[in-house]
Amino acid sequence: MQKQISDRVKKMISSERYFHTLGVKEMAVRLSERYGCDTEKAAVAALLHDCARDMPNKLLLQLAERFGILVDDVLKKQAVLLHGPVGAELSRKIFNINDKEILKAIAVHTTGDADMSKLDKIVYIADYIEPRRSFPGVERLRDAAFRDLDKAVLLALNNTIKYVIKKEWLLHPKTVLARNFLLMQNTE
Repeated sequence: MQKQISDRVKKMISSERYFHTLGVKEMAVRLSERYGCDTEKAAVAALLHDCARDMPNKLLLQLAERFGILVDDVLKKQAVLLHGPVGAELSRKIFNINDKEILKAIAVHTTGDADMSKLDKIVYIADYIEPRRSFPGVERLRDAAFRDLDKAVLLALNNTIKYVIKKEWLLHPKTVLARNFLLMQNTE
């Protein structure tokens, strides 16, 4: 199944994004082995996570409407964030993926969300730290990801929030929910 998905995804996205996707798959499998998560589900979710990423914003908005995806004001202005939920629907419709865990991991891999599953966290952080990523602090995050998954996701969310604020972009509420949920869960 992975080979067929990989071949089809390769035709849907740029070659640069495809190599990123392979890196995310590699990291997601390693993390799923580390944390006792289903490696097949992690690989499939990773291969499909960016299947809608290279679509123009207008198309993402049209597909979101067609698929019945709730589009809030932030998503209207930053439609690129829809590539996760739209990608999940495309995974269901085009790739016949019906596993709710895989679909949710694809849907929330960009913004995060409250009460993320282990698979959600693995795909989220694998996307952030895949081997081709290079930014200040990425090695620290890679180390953290293999020591404490929640701490790594929290660090990534904090970095994302700081970056979005620095750029003066809109911050999606699900990112704040994800961060606050992890903080509350780990302080009880």
